[in-house]
Amino acid sequence: MPSAESNRSRRTVPRRAHNGEVGACPILETDRLILRNFRDDDVDAYFGVLDTPEVRAWLHLPETFGREHAWAQMAGFLGEWELRGTGQWALEEKETGRFVGRAGLYRPERDDWPGVDVGWTLHPDSWGLGYATEAGRRAVAYGFEEVDVDRLFSCILPDNKRSQSVAGRLGFTLLEERVLAFYPDAPHGIWFLDR
Repeated sequence: MPSAESNRSRRTVPRRAHNGEVGACPILETDRLILRNFRDDDVDAYFGVLDTPEVRAWLHLPETFGREHAWAQMAGFLGEWELRGTGQWALEEKETGRFVGRAGLYRPERDDWPGVDVGWTLHPDSWGLGYATEAGRRAVAYGFEEVDVDRLFSCILPDNKRSQSVAGRLGFTLLEERVLAFYPDAPHGIWFLDR
């Protein structure tokens, strides 16, 4: 396990600034998925993912979280792509065109966040199909190759064994558990992967 000193010496922010050009979200593909920008007409499908009891629990979404909040999240993902060159992709099955969730890179403006985070959220109907691993693998490659960081993170609740398994398949290792200001009621496992 790396020491706190070696953790500080690793690059966890991009080497180069994003140029902010319009349409900054790249469209990528895997064997079975298209990773694309969110569109306005995704809001119902995206809210359908977030509104499942399983996803609400893992994301700590309050009962008051509604369709308008899902839309605001989508707008935030697009904004992050424009401003930082990182963000979440909408995940679409190639074969059916069905929206199955989101995955990507997250770099919030918070002092307690460890760095560029790789994450995924899929509809429970798509759990166990390997989509999170497939999209996560593509996001990791993009993070190292295009965002140009030396270390990526994934913040996962200790009870979320499915996401921990995905992180393990992607090569991430648990660094520590700690409370993040955005989620004060639940410590998160901070997983890392070096280039």
